[in-house]
Amino acid sequence: MMNHLIEEWKSFLELEIESEYFQQLEVAVKKEYHGKCIYPPQEDVFNAFNYCSLDQLKVVLIGQDPYHGKGQANGLCFSVKSDQKFPPSLKNIFKELKADLTIEPENGDLSHWAKQGMLMLNTVLTVREGQANSHAGIGWEKFTRAVIKKIAEEKNGVVFMLWGGQAQKFEKLIDSNKHCILKSGHPSPLSANRGFWFGNNHFSHTNIYLKSAGKLEIAW
Repeated sequence: MMNHLIEEWKSFLELEIESEYFQQLEVAVKKEYHGKCIYPPQEDVFNAFNYCSLDQLKVVLIGQDPYHGKGQANGLCFSVKSDQKFPPSLKNIFKELKADLTIEPENGDLSHWAKQGMLMLNTVLTVREGQANSHAGIGWEKFTRAVIKKIAEEKNGVVFMLWGGQAQKFEKLIDSNKHCILKSGHPSPLSANRGFWFGNNHFSHTNIYLKSAGKLEIAW
């Protein structure tokens, strides 16, 4: 599985990758891929890292687990392959993007965000077809927590976009004096329709912060 992770991130995450829990996680995930239909495809599991240069990292967006429908997940949180319909959460993300910056993406593939230095990391990186959260609790959460902690400690001036209660659990790992923390409700219909998502202006706030820090803004 690790042969699909690029070298700069392998080096950065070496201690985690070599840990006993991660070795056990890798065995468990490989077994799942051999016996069941798992998303995303194995070669896409680490796309959040592979599409985002560690040297250029400036935004971290935290999701939950991959979409569990056929052909949807592409290894980036909230993103789908370009030929897929927009899932409900992504529809609401695009509604907010339009309201905030008058931008209307043509498809749901958000890899162009990732390639600009945005780590689009799900808390759990794999899922069984049709079974949301089916790979929760097997070790991914420990890994992603360690990733976020290490980024928060070793990088400066990163925007952390924490959407919903699960993502906001990571806030305690992040020094707000070193980084920008943007919090809102989750873009899922349940949260958004209760008034916890729309109007957060996170896309423009991200770029305002990046510009103030002398970094290139994200071309959403």
